[in-house]
Amino acid sequence: MTTYTDKGPKPTFGRFLSFDHLTFYVGNAKQAASYYTTRMGFTPLGYQGLETGNRRYAKHAVKQNKIVFVFVSAYETNDEDHGFHLMRHGDGVKDVAFEVEDIEAIFKFAKQRGAEVVRELWEESDEFGTVKFATIKTYGDTTHTFVDRTKYKGVFLPGFQRAAEDVLLKALPPAKLDFIDHVVGNQPDLEMEPVSAWYERVLQFHRFWSVDDSQIHTEYSALRSIVMANYEETVKMPINEPAKGKKKSQIQEYVEYYGGAGVQHIALNTSDIIASIKNLKARGVEFLTIPSSYYEILTENLKHSRTKVKEDMEVLKKLNILIDYDENGYLLQIFTKNMQDRPTVFLEVIQRHNHNGFGAGNFKSLFTAIEIEQERRGNL
Repeated sequence: MTTYTDKGPKPTFGRFLSFDHLTFYVGNAKQAASYYTTRMGFTPLGYQGLETGNRRYAKHAVKQNKIVFVFVSAYETNDEDHGFHLMRHGDGVKDVAFEVEDIEAIFKFAKQRGAEVVRELWEESDEFGTVKFATIKTYGDTTHTFVDRTKYKGVFLPGFQRAAEDVLLKALPPAKLDFIDHVVGNQPDLEMEPVSAWYERVLQFHRFWSVDDSQIHTEYSALRSIVMANYEETVKMPINEPAKGKKKSQIQEYVEYYGGAGVQHIALNTSDIIASIKNLKARGVEFLTIPSSYYEILTENLKHSRTKVKEDMEVLKKLNILIDYDENGYLLQIFTKNMQDRPTVFLEVIQRHNHNGFGAGNFKSLFTAIEIEQERRGNL
């Protein structure tokens, strides 16, 4: 793996603060929101629909600490934007929104650098204040929305009616997920470099970390990845592409079933991954399983490292939690199975102990686990 220390010049205007929210286009927003609240530990946040005056879309927003997902379905059968996206991609992430400061300057710069504008600057207001937005196109049919909420005090966004509390959710164990760590975009072969360059040119992001297929491969498949980050490194967007192997990689499988480039997985950060995974499993979330030999090799390698893992290795093994480490620290991570029938979007749960990598040491084991699932699907 390669870590980049040169951030380039610090932008003289505007800042990307964090991920604001992710918008999913789905076939049934109400049911999707219910799935994420019951299985993943989110709580209902807000609603838009016929009852609130939105005649085009039903929108259900759910929240867990600093993570907000919005599930959107169309009312009309001939809605071209939503209908096309759903037919081509299935349920998936349509928009990755960033909270920003000085949205006018950021948007103006993006346009000057060739960004394709989906919607020019606009404002929405209610009794809690005003939010500014602007939307541009990124890879595939995915978009980025800039959100400036410095003059807004509401719970989410104008136009959303506060969701009713669901008392049944209180009986379920907490998922303990805190914030979006990173959002991964899969690209067709040879598209990773142009997309990474787009983030450099249009958003003033820099290269934070990368691996190539000489470092990340199994007997059958391989990938290349470049992680793009804002100057403050509070927003990280890994960009993946498949590399040629004996058989079809999980990146290529995604691209074929998604119908092109798109968000492959969302990593959610936790400060207690053991409690998180135990509780998520109790809620019925399915995770990838790892061969037991992984932990035997890992235990032996850790004997020769200065890094000391605080967690009980037997517990990590039982839960199938992966460990990656360097001389400074380590991370713990685990991946769900696909969140819908198409083998496309899935989630990651990650805990960091002074380690800013992305699990390069685990990629081979992860790919092996995914290849087992691919073979079951007949797609390896």
